[in-house]
Amino acid sequence: MEAPKILVVDDEESIQMLLKEALTAWGYHVTCVGTGVKALDAMQGQLFDAALVDIRMPEMDGLTFLREVKRQDESIEVVIMTGYPTVSTAVEALKEGASDYLPKPLIMDELRHLMTRLMERRFLRREVNALRSRLGEQLAVNELVGSSPAMQRIKDVIGKVAVTDSPVLIEGESGTGKELVAAAIHRLSARAKGPFIPVNCSAIPAELLESEFFGHVRGAFSGAVSDSVGLFRSAHGGTIFLDEVAELPPALQAKLLRVLQEMEVRPVGSTKAYTVSVRVIAATNRNLEEAVKDGSLRQDLFYRLNVVRVQMPPLRERKDDLSALIAHFLRRFNQRFRREVSGIAPEALAALQAFDFPGNVRELENLIERAYAMGARDHISLTDLPSLTLSARPTPISTHSLPTLAEVEKELILRALALHKNDKEQSARALGLSRRTIYRRLKEYGLL
Repeated sequence: MEAPKILVVDDEESIQMLLKEALTAWGYHVTCVGTGVKALDAMQGQLFDAALVDIRMPEMDGLTFLREVKRQDESIEVVIMTGYPTVSTAVEALKEGASDYLPKPLIMDELRHLMTRLMERRFLRREVNALRSRLGEQLAVNELVGSSPAMQRIKDVIGKVAVTDSPVLIEGESGTGKELVAAAIHRLSARAKGPFIPVNCSAIPAELLESEFFGHVRGAFSGAVSDSVGLFRSAHGGTIFLDEVAELPPALQAKLLRVLQEMEVRPVGSTKAYTVSVRVIAATNRNLEEAVKDGSLRQDLFYRLNVVRVQMPPLRERKDDLSALIAHFLRRFNQRFRREVSGIAPEALAALQAFDFPGNVRELENLIERAYAMGARDHISLTDLPSLTLSARPTPISTHSLPTLAEVEKELILRALALHKNDKEQSARALGLSRRTIYRRLKEYGLL
């Protein structure tokens, strides 16, 4: 495993040299800079595990740097150092997210024990996250990455509404993280120990919607060979998340409204009604006022759902969060692909910052995952983001711009690998290829 990376930020060269020598001897990889501005620049291109930061520096003091660094990478451990220790400064540093606070002159044994403790805590946190991920649990609150004003407002609303049981309506373009917000509300609520049931309303065939939502009894229709409790009863005691709720047909909207009013469901083919205790969170990428006007959404259902409204901003309107999101995805994919990608090259970062992201955060995630699938190992460079390079060029009107069969095959193989988390056997089965063919192709692509 690669040595933990430590960033030392101090305007005194003697302190830099002392810390670099000691930390290197203890097995850390150390980068030293003299100002907070240079430190933020260093963080743009590399992931660090921890930062040792002097509180009094030119251009930017340590507390200001601490606030900025937490905007870029919330998970980094920051230790504040000062030759002028006071209780109030220590409290302020800890409130801003510092991991610890050390007075100068530094006691090296104390620093060594602190660094060991921080790295152990970091390792354990990573293991817990990996375990929960394998168990299928998304750490929804932590997944809401970013501290831009827009994201801070979202987090504030989540904190306030989670303690209630009111319906919530989440609006926003595809890929903005609506399901993450719904899951965060659920996990912070009194229903957190109950189920969280996400439902994509547009993905269920219209003829099966009522049965899927409310269940059915055996023999209710052709193919109903056993009883089914349905999604609402499955969510009893928890939360049901209705994504793309405006896509429901009018007949089901009326039945859904009745369930929301009475908190009872009647399975298809049954004369018995069942009481349910379910919180409803709905989401849409459409303008619901327009949907009400054109008759595709019932007005009374809209009012029933629209108790608390959350508007998710598109990524192009919160570019301040881009660095934090990139750091988040690098850490996630390093874990999944068992890599040590340490950062992103300046030209690749500039291309991402200039991109509009029509697919929002989901598109950013896909771009970075694709870079891993294509073989990125040390840094993500611009060549690892070919779709950004292509989007910046005018498309030639020529039949030569059509992809070759080999290019299509390569793209399909890489997508399958990404979908199946680099499991070559599963990917081969999904594509109808032999495992031998997958390995031969990957060797040809230079990925083995």
